[in-house]
Formats: sequence, structure tokens, C-alpha cells
Amino acid sequence: MASVTVRSSSHDYEVLIGDGLRHNLSEFISSDYTSILVITDSTVKDHYLQDVKGSLSEAASVFTAVVPAGESSKSMGRYEELLDRCVELKLDRKSLIIALGGGMVGDLAGFVASTYLRGIDYIQMPTTILAHDSSVGGKVAINHSEGKNLIGSFYHPVKVIYDIETIQTLPESEIRSGYGEVIKHAFLSDDEWTRRLLKANLSELSVDQLENDLMKGIQVKASIVEKDEREAGIRKYLNLGHTLAHAIEAELGYGEITHGEAVAVGLLFMMKVSNDIKGAQLPIKAYKEWLDQNHYPISVLTRIRPERMLERMMFDKKTLRRKINFVLLHELSDPYVVEVEEEQLLEQMSLLINEVSGE
Repeated sequence: MASVTVRSSSHDYEVLIGDGLRHNLSEFISSDYTSILVITDSTVKDHYLQDVKGSLSEAASVFTAVVPAGESSKSMGRYEELLDRCVELKLDRKSLIIALGGGMVGDLAGFVASTYLRGIDYIQMPTTILAHDSSVGGKVAINHSEGKNLIGSFYHPVKVIYDIETIQTLPESEIRSGYGEVIKHAFLSDDEWTRRLLKANLSELSVDQLENDLMKGIQVKASIVEKDEREAGIRKYLNLGHTLAHAIEAELGYGEITHGEAVAVGLLFMMKVSNDIKGAQLPIKAYKEWLDQNHYPISVLTRIRPERMLERMMFDKKTLRRKINFVLLHELSDPYVVEVEEEQLLEQMSLLINEVSGE
């Protein structure tokens, strides 16, 4: 088992990574809780919920809440239903919420924990590669029809328990999704790691490589969050690729493309803007070849209109006074935030769409 300590202003917490951790939860979770609510989704429920319930301490009452799988559950309606469940079960301030699932479950359950009784403890138990990013750092949120993660807060878990057995049977789309965030962390931090990833066939990953990539990604996230917990400065770098990604997700409808796949497409646009407008020399050709080799759905770009994307990007949390701020790269591992003119964004988006469509 490997571990990383994340330091926050409220408390420090451990991220534990290892095989079969779901079978030994009583070793990692305090026995002082009066009750435990495990929140999961309809897909994860069938695979891992019984394992988790069976390994929790008998000292606390264990309850469950299951939401439909998919990004559409990150909604005000599901949030209210879960609050109703907390009230119905009479959870108190010594109760614990466990978020068992991918990023959607972690964001939703974490937001419930942050607001119920003004905040109760919660533990992240990610079951996807993508959630190596969202489970660390304390951002919890739900979506609004006008944009992703527009309603939320900063609220750290008391622990993250990452059982990598749960991610070894993921479908290819979820592996692609997870590695959209993994390669983002590589772009931000490590040239050598980036070069290795750009040679990787995601259908042939070894368990050791997967665990190593997850650990490196979590370490990158933790090191940035510790320096800028509330996104006043360098934490904005973690939004690399996300400005367009969130716009694509909102435009196509949540669930039409996975978050990590949208991020991977957003990173392609980030490279084009960095190179063509700001004069960087990022390896965009090698990156596009990697996307194609691993079947990322970059063709979604042909389904969007640049003008609509610009409107969507106005809702991005980095946008100030209707000025769109992008996270770009001077070079690999050298990010910065800069305002980009609307006309330039429209031009670059149109060019990229034409390149993808073969025009």
C-alpha cells in the first residue's frame, strides 16, 4: 500500500492506494462515528457496495443511498434527495458519509457532506482513474444547466481510500477518461513523464504503470493544492484544458462525452492556442497521434459551433468581467494564465475544427 499526505488549512489527510482496501475499511476508518451513509451509483452498487458494507465497523449503523449512474445525477434534484435521506436517517455531526464511486459520486456526496448540518466528515473511495483528480483537493460541486460545477464549495475529505482493484475492469472509455486528467498532470509537471505517456497504448497498461501514474498525478495535485487551496493563484493551473472541456460538456449535454475525454480534447485546443498565438513549441503532432491511437473522440469538435463555445466559456470560473482567461503552457511543465481575445479564440477553434474534419 502506498500513501500521500495532503495538507489543507482545515486538516491534513491521507490518500491510501492499494489492492483490496475495500475489504479492510475498519482498519482505516475511526470507530467513533455514530452512523455511516455510503453514497454510490447504480453501476458501482452491483460491484462493490456489499464489500464496503461488510468491512465497516459494526459499532456504527451503516446506511446506503444509490443515485443513477452518469453525470446527470450531479444535479440540484439529486442533491436535495440526498439531503432528504440524511434527514430521514437522522444523521448527526458524528456521522460519516462515504462517497463510493467515480468523480460524479465524489462531487455530489462531498457537496452533501459540506452542507448538511454545516458540514460533516466524508471519505472519498474513488472507483475510476478519473477520480484520482477529483477526490483530492476539496472541490465539491453539482452542475447547473448553464455550466459544469457552478454550485459548490471547498470541503476536504478526512481520508481518500483508493482500492485499485476497482479500476482494473473499467471499460475503455473510462480508461481514456482517466488518462485525460493523468496526461494533464504530466503536462503541468514532468517532461519525461509526458514523453512516456505519449508512447503509451492505454489498452495495454500494466497494473504497476497504472498505480505509478495515479500516484504521480495525486502528488502533482496535492503539491499545488497545498500552496493554493482556494484557487487564488497557481491552483488555476489545474484547469489546464478545462475551459473548452466544460463548454463541450455543457453544449453536448452531460454524459454525451466523459469528462476526461472532454479534457483531452480541451488540451489539444490549449496546445494549438499556446503554439499559434503565444509562440510555444508544444508537441501537438505527437499528442494528436496519441489521441487517435487511443480512440479519443476528437471528432466531437465537428459537432460544435465556435460561437456557442465562446458563450459557454463565458461561464468558466476563470472568466472575469467577461474576459476569458486560459491556462496555457510556455513549454511543458511551465503553465501560466492569460487573457485571450475572443476573436483569436474563434479563429483558432475554427481552424482546429477544420483540421479535425479534414477540410
